[in-house]
Amino acid sequence: MLFNSLSFLVFFGLVFSLYLLIRPWPARKALLLVASYVFYAAWNPPYVLILAFSTALDWWLARRIWKEDRPAYRRALLVVSLVANLSLLGFFKYGAFALTNAQWLLSLLGVQYMPPHWDIVLPVGISFYTFASLSYTIDVYRREIDADTTLPDYALFVAFFPHLVAGPIVRARALLPQIAKPVPITGEQVGWGLTLTMLGLACKSALADGVLAPVADELFRSPATQSGVDAIAGVFAFAGQIYFDFGGYSLCAVGLALCFGFAFPDNFRFPYAARGFSDFWRRWHMSLSTWLRDYLYIPLGGNRRGEWVSCRNLALTMLLGGLWHGASWTFVAWGALHACFLIIERLARKCWAVSLNSRVGECVLTAVTFICVCLAWIPFRAPDAGAALSVLKATSNPWHGASPAAMMALAVMGLSIAWQWRMRDSSLEAAASRLPVPLRALAAVVCMMAIFLASGGDDRAFIYFQF
Repeated sequence: MLFNSLSFLVFFGLVFSLYLLIRPWPARKALLLVASYVFYAAWNPPYVLILAFSTALDWWLARRIWKEDRPAYRRALLVVSLVANLSLLGFFKYGAFALTNAQWLLSLLGVQYMPPHWDIVLPVGISFYTFASLSYTIDVYRREIDADTTLPDYALFVAFFPHLVAGPIVRARALLPQIAKPVPITGEQVGWGLTLTMLGLACKSALADGVLAPVADELFRSPATQSGVDAIAGVFAFAGQIYFDFGGYSLCAVGLALCFGFAFPDNFRFPYAARGFSDFWRRWHMSLSTWLRDYLYIPLGGNRRGEWVSCRNLALTMLLGGLWHGASWTFVAWGALHACFLIIERLARKCWAVSLNSRVGECVLTAVTFICVCLAWIPFRAPDAGAALSVLKATSNPWHGASPAAMMALAVMGLSIAWQWRMRDSSLEAAASRLPVPLRALAAVVCMMAIFLASGGDDRAFIYFQF
């Protein structure tokens, strides 16, 4: 059930209407929990059992950890949670990857091994709800939150449909207090929530799918036939496609949750206006980057044990972050590239105290960051290393003109970067608050028209649904 589908529109309309009609808070929460499980069952009904098992196990383990005082037993219970969750994630997401690589390694040793055919469907959203659930048991183990929540409340935290399948990765400490007591709903909240949802759908349908995806798809389908300018446009187009696709989904998630009175954290903050790679990761997929920071980078030692260890921790964090995105060496390569970017930036800042406070310096740093991020998107999008190299090679093809679609993609990306540069230290809420009501209404109408004009084509799933 895609957010950009008629079936979801009917689903949301029905659930939201019932939510407004029901007054008791426990009944409202029960409605949202049932609706969330129905939403998830629409993808693959049997996989609801995996979601329910993971939820019940982590809730029970967290309560045991919370009540236990013996350090060894508390640690053992946490290990059970980690092993159970990561084993499920590993089996479904990385089983085929592990078998393929085992076959390759054995062939190097002269052993002929034919692995069984792997046709297990990946449960949608398993990476997101696994990380959300793990954050709960880890925080309870660290005694940063209490585990006194009820099972229905915890189940709603994990399964709440706006963030279930593609984030943001909402922490228990942020959402459980909102679930515990009634949250007020105002007309202003609902209006802003629907506005964010429409804006997210317009970004997804009109920009990501309508303008940018065809140009990127054409490049990665046949890079050898592209002119140099078409290839560069295709690389930039995919950078825009994944931003407007995932950023659009995140806006929908934040907006839909706000309609029910729940506040989600922002997941993007104008990342293509970043001044450096550490700044980029403070702006791109912020719920994942902060999760990796708090539960992987800092426990590994962070930057507390010297430069070498800090660089090692950065590399491990980004490599595992790349692998989190998918069971492929191309995702590992994407993580490795970002690890290199971050390490080089870190060492450069240590060695050279270069001031970039001038407008020219900021522009140069932003341009370098954006170009390197776009180059890293090539292995992320390519099916294998050979295809990634072919795309990179295509950017040096003769520049014998560009297609109208490529020029349109370049224009959209130019305007997008200019907008993000203008907004990098602000927010959508602040920008909207400065607009008079008629202009806000006009913006909403434009979004609705863009969604309508982009409808009727291929229904593309959100890119991050596959992760």
